[in-house]
Amino acid sequence: MKVVIGLVVLAGLIVAAFVARGFMLASKTIYDLLGESKKLKQAISNLTAESQIGYAKVLSQSEQNGQLITQLIFVETARDDPSEQILKKSYEIEGDIVHFDALIVKFSDQYVMDGKGRALYLWRRVYGEKTPPEKGRPIEKEGAEPARYRDLCKQLSLRDREMFWSEIWKLSDDPERLKAAGIQAIYGNVVYKKLRPGLIYIFKIRNTGELYPDTVPAL
Repeated sequence: MKVVIGLVVLAGLIVAAFVARGFMLASKTIYDLLGESKKLKQAISNLTAESQIGYAKVLSQSEQNGQLITQLIFVETARDDPSEQILKKSYEIEGDIVHFDALIVKFSDQYVMDGKGRALYLWRRVYGEKTPPEKGRPIEKEGAEPARYRDLCKQLSLRDREMFWSEIWKLSDDPERLKAAGIQAIYGNVVYKKLRPGLIYIFKIRNTGELYPDTVPAL
């Protein structure tokens, strides 16, 4: 009888241990991940200075019901190969002045291993001059892992990857929590240009987080 009771107690302890472990995993935060994961810290430290991150090109401009309409394509390029397209979308925008909205995530100098700041970005939306930003057309899916940074978290578990990107998007609405996560700032960066056919608008970003456009003739 004592043996049976002992086995029941042992089984209960094992179950309790698994439940506790599951609770701890479920309650893990981005602060835990950024503070404890050497793999993630190394991956962020390995981010290089960005250059070209994508481009936009006008397909056509025409009058529709007295309103100028710009048809354009937006392309995001791979980090290690600017000729590789990883995202391509077409948009129809009212007017010819177009806003491109990105979220910049800048990590603190103290967080990265060599003491030199790193930044990454998340494309949010595109919209015309007369369109409220909240009604802009989405580029990246909010909360999702951007294709451009898929290799950043490849050493992490699926649960941690999903949590990292979901929380990165959410942190932009809670700036008071940033320092604890080793993030210097998360802020929006909107660039806008008056677009016209025959030109390609190349978007570039520095490792310090500045997003800016270059304009070159379409060949």
